[in-house]
Amino acid sequence: MSAIRVKWWQFIPFLTPGIRTWSLEARLLHWLTVIWICLGLVVLFSASFPTGLSETGDGLYFVERQCLWILLGWAALQFFVNLSLTRILQWALAGFLVALGLVLLTYLPGVGSTVMGATRWINLGIFQLQPSEFLKPFLVLQAAWVFSHWPRLKPQPRLLWLGIFALTLLSILLQPNLSTTALCGLTLWFIALAAGLPYWQMAVSALGGFTLALLSITFREYQRRRVMSFLDPWTDPMGDGYQLVQSLLAVGSGKVTGLGFGMSQQKLAYLPVQHTDFIFSVYAEEFGLIGCLLLLGLLAAYGAVAIRVADLTKDPTRRLVVVGCLVLMLLQALINIGVSIGILPTTGLPFPLFSYGGSSMISSMVIAGILIRAAREVHPAEVQALHQGNQRQLRVMTQARPAKTTGSTSAKRRKNVDTSRVSRIR
Repeated sequence: MSAIRVKWWQFIPFLTPGIRTWSLEARLLHWLTVIWICLGLVVLFSASFPTGLSETGDGLYFVERQCLWILLGWAALQFFVNLSLTRILQWALAGFLVALGLVLLTYLPGVGSTVMGATRWINLGIFQLQPSEFLKPFLVLQAAWVFSHWPRLKPQPRLLWLGIFALTLLSILLQPNLSTTALCGLTLWFIALAAGLPYWQMAVSALGGFTLALLSITFREYQRRRVMSFLDPWTDPMGDGYQLVQSLLAVGSGKVTGLGFGMSQQKLAYLPVQHTDFIFSVYAEEFGLIGCLLLLGLLAAYGAVAIRVADLTKDPTRRLVVVGCLVLMLLQALINIGVSIGILPTTGLPFPLFSYGGSSMISSMVIAGILIRAAREVHPAEVQALHQGNQRQLRVMTQARPAKTTGSTSAKRRKNVDTSRVSRIR
């Protein structure tokens, strides 16, 4: 099997040569991802302009940096799109262990960077690396391999991997980062469910996850206050319920048609972290119910195509990879929306491909790239042609190349031709 060559111009956004040869599902996922990214950049421009202007004197501060993250993320997306899933799965274990090691490094004094009481980042100078975000795609890949081979694994490897996954979730939870822990735990749960594990095991794991979340809320006062304020934010609208109250005011102000692009009032001095956790609230205020329905339609189309890819995929491991990527992208978006409209407790979970942040943007685009790659490999004939393309092209070029002849050989051919002509004349 020949290696797949990736040209430098394949990383230019949003130039994707050869896309017409992809499967329909891959093309749809590709363009839905591009639309998602472009729409998110437009919304971020509106949501972050007042904050950038007041904090840095540059209204485009966050947008300019987000464009850089998109460029890097697009390069990562193209890399995974042009790499076979077989090779990606071979790298899954190494990537998972490296990302888990980076998460554990945040606990070392002088390495982990604490922001707003949470130590989730590693300060690299110009960039705050959030290891838990980069862990997500490799967690999906490794979990897909483990649970697809679950019936053939012996009890010792099963317990080992359950312990490693539990350590992963616990290391994220203690940062503390309850929202990302819940998202990763739900992703593992859905992958295991899709793998066909017994329902009683799924029920026990769900109960264990709920108990762990309950213990975290019980022993962490600020998490407990968030849950209590979620139940009735109006009892303390200037305290614990402030974020949710301002978000609800923003969503409600949009009504049916919205106030218009850039016309949000809550983003000016009321709604906190409007360019990250509550970016959907700004979107809802400016585009109204109609805009929200269109966004939900985009997410529904993305999910429908991904489900179609999972249905067409025959290999169990690859099918679970598609399920995991789908859960990470859509569940995170729906949780962010649920927080903004008050049906879920307030969390710090960003909207994928919308919210500002380098780690989240690059991680989300890697997940999208893996999903598109899985869609490209839905049809076996296309995969075979893709792998054999280089050899076929070389064969054609070889056959088309004229044979080299020496001077003596050419003279002999001319002599033979002249002799045959003399014979015919005679």
